[in-house]
Amino acid sequence: MIGKKAEMPSVDEPGIGPTLAAPDGGTIVSDTPSNATGPAREGAPAPDFSLPSGTGETVTLQQHRGSWVVLYFYPADNTAGCTAEACSFRDAYEDFTDAGAVVIGVSSDSAESHEKFAAKHRLPFTLLADDKSALAKTYGVKKSMGVLPGRVTYVIDPEGIVRKIFSSQLNFSKHQKEALKTIRAGVPA
Repeated sequence: MIGKKAEMPSVDEPGIGPTLAAPDGGTIVSDTPSNATGPAREGAPAPDFSLPSGTGETVTLQQHRGSWVVLYFYPADNTAGCTAEACSFRDAYEDFTDAGAVVIGVSSDSAESHEKFAAKHRLPFTLLADDKSALAKTYGVKKSMGVLPGRVTYVIDPEGIVRKIFSSQLNFSKHQKEALKTIRAGVPA
């Protein structure tokens, strides 16, 4: 219909908020009331999601409840900046796991692309395929210069609350440094 905004189907699920059918075939489950609007923000519950990983499994935020989660959005597999960022997380991966954290990367690349990217660079963490950028939009990841997919990291505490949002298109390694600093502090940034 012209002039009408398309609506995503929604079903309220007890205890976790509405489930939305994402355009990419996955689902996005919100921890916030169905009347809440706007992107993820510090101090608020992180929206849950269900997306395919590079290994083919479906991953949700809910399955990591009880652990810190570093959810980082990046523009594309196998580009110089994104490879540097991923390798930065890889090189500090043991520090994250020692701190009780899970690292999850998200881009609009396919699960197959993620599988090859992870193997090529020996990435020990999960990469999720957000092929229509529905999750990026839900989290409020903005495009850089209005064109390039954004590079934003969300640090989510064990209770599912966003504790830190860090955005920098060009300071690749600072994403893992800021995330680890937030987790080690264990308090809101």
